[in-house]
Amino acid sequence: MLANLLTDDLSGFQSSAPVHAARVLLIEDEALFARAVVKRLGGAGYACEHAVTLAAGRESLSSFGPDVILLDLRLPDGQGVDLLAELARDTRAAPVIVLTAYGEVEDAVRAMKLGAADYLKKPVDLDELQLVIEKALRTAGLRQKVDYSRSRESHSGDDAQLLGESPAMHAVREQIAALGSLIGNRLAPPPTVLIIGETGTGKDVAARCLHRAGPLAERPFVQVDCASLPRELIEAELFGHEKGAYTGAQGARAGLLEAAEGGTAFLDEIGELPLDMQAKLLNVIERRVVRRVGSTRERPIGARFVAGTNRDLPAMIAAGQFRADLFYRLNVVTLKMPPLRERGDDVLLLAQRFVTQTARRYALVEPVIQKDARTALLRYHWPGNVRELKHLIERALLLCQGRDIGPADLGLGTQAETPSAANESSSPIASMTLDEAERWMIEHALEKARGNVSQAARRLGVSRMTLRYRIDKHGLKGAVDE
Repeated sequence: MLANLLTDDLSGFQSSAPVHAARVLLIEDEALFARAVVKRLGGAGYACEHAVTLAAGRESLSSFGPDVILLDLRLPDGQGVDLLAELARDTRAAPVIVLTAYGEVEDAVRAMKLGAADYLKKPVDLDELQLVIEKALRTAGLRQKVDYSRSRESHSGDDAQLLGESPAMHAVREQIAALGSLIGNRLAPPPTVLIIGETGTGKDVAARCLHRAGPLAERPFVQVDCASLPRELIEAELFGHEKGAYTGAQGARAGLLEAAEGGTAFLDEIGELPLDMQAKLLNVIERRVVRRVGSTRERPIGARFVAGTNRDLPAMIAAGQFRADLFYRLNVVTLKMPPLRERGDDVLLLAQRFVTQTARRYALVEPVIQKDARTALLRYHWPGNVRELKHLIERALLLCQGRDIGPADLGLGTQAETPSAANESSSPIASMTLDEAERWMIEHALEKARGNVSQAARRLGVSRMTLRYRIDKHGLKGAVDE
């Protein structure tokens, strides 16, 4: 047969595509067809390797590490479904597209039951083949993101619990339980939720608890930190991109919102999102579709949207820094996280939990928090809230060297005094007007940050845009952006 004469030519052939391209393994004994597939995929930017037999295909699986496998069901040394059955037992295996000849419908059905991503009948249209490969890669990419999200969730452990017996925390948990029960009608999208609260109050934990409170618990939870997304890549990160959409876009990629399909997309620090992206996000939430950068096709999205912020969004709206229509769309239901200073004895409950967790993590003997240390914890104002408490307890436990934790180990010093007990007359801003106090605080923060606006904004607990606006308002000079 002609195929046998060309076997040596094609076996082990690899295209000259760049090493970062998606890798396709073709296991096929028809030489002319194989040559055409390798040429077409190589020209499309794929790295393609060809194997003529099942034995050669098994070797390529380990040496080549394909992202997609094209598998003929009739091979010289066996049936393709046998290899497919082996791959079905490996959760890390690449998606398989089976190639069937006319009259092999039963084999195709069996292959799909074994987990094949798709099947194509011969003679195969190469345009259709490329589209099916792209679909398989896209689906595999989304599955990896879902698996990662679930893995991260499963390892979050006690950190993803809203602990506390204060009335404020009971109210938060009751509200989350009520919101979770609202997700039942697949015909209507779940309500958007806005979680507000100071930095460190546990807005991300509340979002995870909300995700787990209903039938979405087994679906992906994707957290998007709007404050850390690079300005030039925000759109591509959120909405995805097509191959060649911008310099460096070597292939199509789903965005974070698309990765949350069927689950929850948590937009943390939503107040940091630029105005132009706010408009595009509003369109996604309203119309439930997303369009990747460089694409003209809209893709439906069924994720639940939850947003979190420590900013005063109404004030930002008044300053022209946040879209009112996006705020009203997000603010269907508001969940307010109480600051730690308003939660009473929850401070001690959380401190004990963090002691237990830290001791377990570092295989240390669990120390006791002394009475004076407990009093100091209760008297402290906790500007950093639960996050600050957690880090303080971890540091104290690691430094106490097996002793019980005393007041000195906490390092709170005289700060463990409530604001009402502090001597207000000693404050340098006590006699200032509001404008004078604001100017003094900004100057002080900029001095500490050596003129860096981003660092000063973090010190003051405001966005960089808000601080830049107030710097201009007071006519301050010498500030530089990060």
